[in-house]
Amino acid sequence: MLKNIIKASGLCIILVLCKLIAYADEGMWLPQLLQSLNEKEMKKLGMKINAADIYNINKGSLKDAIVNLGGCTAEVISDKGLLLTNHHCGFDKIQNHSSLQNNYIRDGFWAKNFSEELTNPGLTATFIINIEDVTEAIIKNLIPGISERDRQSIVDKNIAEIRKTKTRESYQDVIIRPFFEGNKYYLFITETYKDIRLVGAPPSSIGNFGKDTDNWMWPRHTGDFSLFRIYAGKDNKPAPHSKDNIPYKPKRSLNISLDGVKEGDFTMVFGFPGRTFEYLHSAAVRQIMKILDPAKIAIREKALHILNDAMRKDEQIKIQYASKYAGIENAYKKWIGEVQGLKGKDVISKKKRYEAEFQRRIMANTAWNNKYGNLLTELEAAYTVNDSFALARDYYNEIISKIELFTAADKLNLLVNTYENNGEQAYLKQKIEVKSAIDSFYNEFNTSLDQRVFEALMEMYLQDQNEKYISPVVQKMLLQNERDYKKLSSAVYSKSIFANPASANKIFDMPPQEAVKAIKNDPGMQLLTELQKSYAGSVTSVLTGQQATISSLQRMYMQAQMEVFPEKKFYPDANSTLRVTYGTVKGYQPRDAVKYNYYTYLDGVLEKYKPGDYEFDVPQKLIDLYKKKDFGRYGVNGKQPVCFIGSNHTTGGNSGSPALDAYGNLVGLNFDRVWEGTMSDISYDPDICRNIMVDIRYVVFIIDKFANAQNIVSELQFVKKK
Repeated sequence: MLKNIIKASGLCIILVLCKLIAYADEGMWLPQLLQSLNEKEMKKLGMKINAADIYNINKGSLKDAIVNLGGCTAEVISDKGLLLTNHHCGFDKIQNHSSLQNNYIRDGFWAKNFSEELTNPGLTATFIINIEDVTEAIIKNLIPGISERDRQSIVDKNIAEIRKTKTRESYQDVIIRPFFEGNKYYLFITETYKDIRLVGAPPSSIGNFGKDTDNWMWPRHTGDFSLFRIYAGKDNKPAPHSKDNIPYKPKRSLNISLDGVKEGDFTMVFGFPGRTFEYLHSAAVRQIMKILDPAKIAIREKALHILNDAMRKDEQIKIQYASKYAGIENAYKKWIGEVQGLKGKDVISKKKRYEAEFQRRIMANTAWNNKYGNLLTELEAAYTVNDSFALARDYYNEIISKIELFTAADKLNLLVNTYENNGEQAYLKQKIEVKSAIDSFYNEFNTSLDQRVFEALMEMYLQDQNEKYISPVVQKMLLQNERDYKKLSSAVYSKSIFANPASANKIFDMPPQEAVKAIKNDPGMQLLTELQKSYAGSVTSVLTGQQATISSLQRMYMQAQMEVFPEKKFYPDANSTLRVTYGTVKGYQPRDAVKYNYYTYLDGVLEKYKPGDYEFDVPQKLIDLYKKKDFGRYGVNGKQPVCFIGSNHTTGGNSGSPALDAYGNLVGLNFDRVWEGTMSDISYDPDICRNIMVDIRYVVFIIDKFANAQNIVSELQFVKKK
């Protein structure tokens, strides 16, 4: 019996408090705060280095080997600026260099020397030089009770002033980001290199093995990597692309360990996670789980079915749409797993228990009660009112962005806005950039395929949402076409100059005034304008005020949580800034009678192998290497490791992040999460949240044994076994 130990009510409070403490594996931590917040815990988990080895502004540290590469993460792995990232992060660039004659998606690409490396206009690599807390300077003249709009205006002015006056080198930039919902602000000094060249990529049958079926799944057998190189001016500083540029010499590059990992080993992932929402109210989780995710899933499912059918039938369309399809499918499947995880782990109830303890503490403290007493009630009411408008927003954004005729119209409309606002000279200057963007766009566009997508999604727009959010003009257009979506699409696409590159490019040969008139009178442009106008009037006009209210309440809720739960270590939500997450190598049990090991091997690739299949075909050379057991120094006991999983808390943007061992050596490359744990963006659960990493030994095995790219292997620095 418990009466001699503790009262039942007291026990309940203790159990609640235990659940409030962040799990050891949970968190996306700011590197400059590791020494004060995390170092002891990291060492308990097995880390052998110090926090100063991870982040240091006075000498080279691990942070100096990490870059933001076009929205993903990459790491420097040689003293010649060689970058390692995911295949899916480099996929768009690989696709851009591909053709039917040189199909690098299908066949892979390996530069044998510097001169064969391929340039990538627009791709950048950004290093973080220093991180500073500038909260006081940002909020110094904020007045309590001002509107969200006025508050943001003051914050923006303060940020602009700091950026203008902050001491830095001419080639450096200043970025200031809010943290903890705007309760803290940090400044980042950055250096961005703009000459990034493609060095190597395996064929997609290795780099994207398993494609849609295996995406977000474990066990995984994907060699998801690609290689780029940073080029700099002769002074080693950032410089525009030039044939005179030289490979960048880094402050730090990562050493490669061939030791591998075993269950329970410490691992650390260092990168730029995109966006998480760990501190939401239960009403927000309900909205995501029951309303928003299901709607977006349904829209993308329609689009994916159409694209997949066309890509399987036409190799040219497969090349054109491979990157776009992967982007659409990635979020689609993630949201499905997210919903299942939120339901399966009953996250709404978990949040409500947390909120009940929050409210109990608030009520027990007069000062807190006066300040935060009604906060939870106000948040729930705000999200409830917001439900239908948030759904209309996501419906509009998903549908408009998937119809590429609208994308072309939007790009060309930039010329209209430039001409009408800034005149003919500005138009002529802007035309050069728009022409380049349009040429690139039409290289990956198929009219008949886009027309099919239009038919399916416009039907969803008109039939599957509340009528008050639907454009009456579009409803009238459908009636004029006998409620037939094929006729509606034909009426638009047969007359729109945006429907094919030849007619669209005629715009650039017209005098500015005629070009502007042609764009404005185009039926595709007029339809998009009408959709935008209707959305602005029925949704945006209300949603803007709602979001301001929610932002203000959420900022207060974040501040209140940090006050009310002093025993809890809070990490800021991800916002594409440099973070460290750490955990251990471990398997998991997602459901009854199913238990997953933490490693996969090349054996599994051959077990999944289906000759000629879109997802599971395997290059003959890889099969030959497997049969001969020709794994070199990268194999273990006659087997070739491929992937492993750990409890590191990751999200989008962590793709390409290095997986580091206890000594800070590279042991893997982060590329995915397990499907059952994709809810970790909203609620991390140590039982099912796992990140997926390709073993660095598989990466180097493919470079060395499969590609025979000895020039690349010779750049790598391997460390001896501990």
